[in-house]
Amino acid sequence: MQRTMLKSKLHRVRVTHAELGYEGSCAIDEELLEAADIREYQQIEIYNVNNGERFSTYAIRAQRNSGIISVNGAAARKAMPGDILIIATYAVYNELELEKYKPELVYVDAMNRIKDKRRDIPVQAA
Repeated sequence: MQRTMLKSKLHRVRVTHAELGYEGSCAIDEELLEAADIREYQQIEIYNVNNGERFSTYAIRAQRNSGIISVNGAAARKAMPGDILIIATYAVYNELELEKYKPELVYVDAMNRIKDKRRDIPVQAA
């Protein structure tokens, strides 16, 4: 059996730009791409915490250490500067791979600088 699992996420990044006229994509600070193991042109899922929008696009590089998260093209209608996003990637794993599976979870501060990296999410309490 194969399962589609969370591969990585950038948790609560803040949108810095929304460029309607730019070629569709999401520009992400290169340091954040590396920390979350997201490759340029890889499909990403974006969840907008502010308005509930959920959409797919692909990642492109933004300047390293710039903190840029720019939602571009048609997706710019789904997020605006200041919005909080979760950016996720998924991958398919077989049962053997799942024995060693751990996602890359990257947490940022208000300026989109890395403040923590983890490999699991704490159990949600009642």
